[in-house]
Amino acid sequence: MSYTPQYAWQPPAPPPPQTPQTPADPLAVAVGNASLLGIGYVMLKRWLLVILNLMVVGALLIFLLVLKQTWCEIALVVWWVVVIAHGWFLAHRAPRKESDLTKRLVALGITIPLLLAIGFVRYDAGRIAGKVSDAREAGDCAKLTDAQEELWFGHRLVDAPGTEKGDAEVELCDRLDDAKAVLATGLTGDYSALEDGFDTLGSVLAEPGHDKTVDVTLKGWLDDLPVKDPCRTVRVTDWLRQRKATSNVLDQSRTTVTKTAPAAILGCADRLLGQKNWEAARTSYQQLVSQYPKDSRVPKATAGIRRATLAIELTNVRNLLASDSYCSSPAKFSGARPYQRGFNSALFEGDGEYTGRLPGSWRASDASNAVVIVCSEEAVDGTALRTCPYRSEKNPQNISDVTFHKVAVPVKVYELRTGRVVSNTRIQIDGPDCPPHITWSTYVTAFDYPPSDHQVVPSTANVQAAFRYLFLR
Repeated sequence: MSYTPQYAWQPPAPPPPQTPQTPADPLAVAVGNASLLGIGYVMLKRWLLVILNLMVVGALLIFLLVLKQTWCEIALVVWWVVVIAHGWFLAHRAPRKESDLTKRLVALGITIPLLLAIGFVRYDAGRIAGKVSDAREAGDCAKLTDAQEELWFGHRLVDAPGTEKGDAEVELCDRLDDAKAVLATGLTGDYSALEDGFDTLGSVLAEPGHDKTVDVTLKGWLDDLPVKDPCRTVRVTDWLRQRKATSNVLDQSRTTVTKTAPAAILGCADRLLGQKNWEAARTSYQQLVSQYPKDSRVPKATAGIRRATLAIELTNVRNLLASDSYCSSPAKFSGARPYQRGFNSALFEGDGEYTGRLPGSWRASDASNAVVIVCSEEAVDGTALRTCPYRSEKNPQNISDVTFHKVAVPVKVYELRTGRVVSNTRIQIDGPDCPPHITWSTYVTAFDYPPSDHQVVPSTANVQAAFRYLFLR
């Protein structure tokens, strides 16, 4: 027996119940989403979209605050347009509600004040940016910084790129303040500080719109010239004069150099002269004459060169005389009187056996009042006067002839004014010849014969008479 299964018909299962969509007013949703807070999505009860919107808006705001780039603002505006359009689209797909005044008023009550606040804060940020720009154009970094300090977080949120520009301006002003401090150190004559300061000014000048701020900073520093110490002023002006031209506002320093340097150079030279730094003083005077030949101070500088040169020459002559080196290395002192008719005072070097017997009135007290330098050598036999026989007292049978000579002193006379030889001669000093007795020294006792030549023994009057013509012409 077979069994055939049978099936009974079952009606189809009913579809699962669907969550009814919330009726929405498209205008209210769009306006609500325009707040960027997702109010429209809240009206539609699209909670995931609410969270997603807040996350995207938050991320874009963080990017905007961190990067401060215009594209971040554009991205935020694009997202704003997208969520408005998306809310409108979703509201149209949902069951329509012709109008919902309450929701519209709520959306407007949230969105309009928020947009107005954003607009006002952005406007205020623009106002501050304008003050910053005006201060920059006027070259007033203090006002620029004060204006930028008016910003608060809201300004930086709604106008990040604009406030970033102001921050950059403040940073450049800070660099100018640093340059001012470094240049103040440069006023001491520190070349490294001067170079660093001008490099900083140049780097700020390279930024657009900062010609005036750099100009004001540089002028403020240049107004501090000259400093109290003229020699430091000269170091600064020397560096500025040698600085390579850059064809911008930094070159105005050359005008300051032209006005300041001549007086500073003269003042420095005078100070060095007073400190008896003769070489440096002469170099400084010569700098004024060579660099500013048409300046009214040139005659004073020329006179200063003369004074310094005389001091250098006099110091050199004194040093040579002190070391007994003048006669081997004669030098001039241009300030001395010329060797001429009348009395000529002298200084002496060399053998002083006979020059030491000259009167003190013929001697100069110092090279500053001497006319000539007399260089004397050891005396030798001069002109023969007479020959006389002498008998030895110990050995009467020993008779010797002795020839008496004048005393000859080799002398060179240098005119101090020029350092040239005005007399190269042998001074012949007379004296009594053939005295009754003569003595001599000998190391051989058996040799009882006097020298055949003998110098006379002159008196002081004889010595002075022989030398007189050198001093009294």
